[in-house]
Amino acid sequence: MPHSFSEEDLAAARDAGVLNDSDYNQLCVFLQTRARSLTAEDLPVADQATAVRFDLTHVLWYAGALIIMSAMGLFTTEAFNRMGGSALTATAIIYAVIFVLLGSYLWRKGLRTPGGLAIAVAVAMTPMAVYGIQDYLQLWNDALPRPGEYKDFFPYINGSWLYMELATIIAAVLALVFYPFPFITMVAAVAVWFMSMDLAAFFSHTDPSDFELRRHVTLWFGLAVMALAWLIDLVWRERRFGFWLHLAGASAFWGSLTMNESTSEWLAFLYCLINIGLVFLSVYLNRRIYAVFGAIGISIYLGHLASTIFEDSLLFSFALSGIGLLTIGLGILFHKKQDAIGDWIDTRLPKALRILRPAA
Repeated sequence: MPHSFSEEDLAAARDAGVLNDSDYNQLCVFLQTRARSLTAEDLPVADQATAVRFDLTHVLWYAGALIIMSAMGLFTTEAFNRMGGSALTATAIIYAVIFVLLGSYLWRKGLRTPGGLAIAVAVAMTPMAVYGIQDYLQLWNDALPRPGEYKDFFPYINGSWLYMELATIIAAVLALVFYPFPFITMVAAVAVWFMSMDLAAFFSHTDPSDFELRRHVTLWFGLAVMALAWLIDLVWRERRFGFWLHLAGASAFWGSLTMNESTSEWLAFLYCLINIGLVFLSVYLNRRIYAVFGAIGISIYLGHLASTIFEDSLLFSFALSGIGLLTIGLGILFHKKQDAIGDWIDTRLPKALRILRPAA
């Protein structure tokens, strides 16, 4: 019967005296190198199907699913509202049934990525279905403030959206039970993000259009999702599920930081330090997405400095070009030294921090 061993098991063997420090470090480096050399064909069938990849085929699959979600959500027109609540609900249910059937068929055939994306599209129909029910039952007139048209669900905050968001989260959880496809967690994360902003506006009695409210809620939401993704990496060892949560959390946290309109140079410098911290966090968590956002943030800060120092100067364009080259060079250096940096961190981290570091 085959067995698998984690880095934590090797550390336990070292602490028990079975391995010395030198053997432990060499074995860790060997196993990490071997794991990175494995191709998709070396993975179990289930992992092949749901591993996050970005070749042309997968990009087309994800792009198609996102186009459908956008078409039935963000880019709906006033004509949808003129259909009436019952027609909206019927449309959402028909779409959901079609995509559940399609997703189930593809899933059984072993095409789990397009199948899982079809299930995610079905889950994304939930807000429209709930909105239609609320509109048909005229709940806006009895208990809830009318939030506007269905398409306003995406760019605006309103307490009346809470039922739509809660239903979407429940639908996503149910979908994950039967179809454990990682991208569905992204749909749930977006719904939780919307809910966090609506609840913040509701309890603080703040103007829902307040941009600073959205930014602050998004920042803390991003940190919470990053922590959740970290926990999933530690407990489940399912890196494919953590990927989308890391992406959602990093996007929310970094985006809210970047949208800060403060003119303070100290805050700008702090922004740069946080982005440097994201680069180191990417090494510690073995998640490159943080290095991507961190590098972009550092480049933004350096560009800000260049614009301040070389304002209205011919040298500004050359300075920006130099920053671009420096960023590329740092990327190449980081790519070459990432494993060495990770090994250096492993050998010097206290045991408590080593335990909290997800496996590569």
